[in-house]
Amino acid sequence: MLNSIALMGRITRDPELKYTPSEKPVTSFTLAVDRDGKDAGVDFLDCVAWEANATLVDRFFKKGNLMIVRGRLRIKEWVGKDETKKRAPEIVVERVYFVEKKSESNRPVDAIPSSFTDIDDEEDGELPF
Repeated sequence: MLNSIALMGRITRDPELKYTPSEKPVTSFTLAVDRDGKDAGVDFLDCVAWEANATLVDRFFKKGNLMIVRGRLRIKEWVGKDETKKRAPEIVVERVYFVEKKSESNRPVDAIPSSFTDIDDEEDGELPF
């Protein structure tokens, strides 16, 4: 079985960093992802990043930034106020990629960890997925 998804889109609102009761950082944000083809439009997908990815997204990405996320699709389930079962898709982020050049985004260039590289810095020029 395989559950893997890769998306490129723009963040629709500033990421929201929170902490669980056990002090694990978690960040939620929404990506606006363009559709191709005759059904062109935009899908708005909720994403959640945990621990190191959560702090990375919160620190370096803001509303309007273009990013690529790789992760897995999860279906959230809950009971609404009207006592009906609700379901919604959510992307659990496992990897984040910078897309825009450093000068095009609002992030401080010297604060980016050396272990993170821009997508255009990949050696073979291929996308990593």
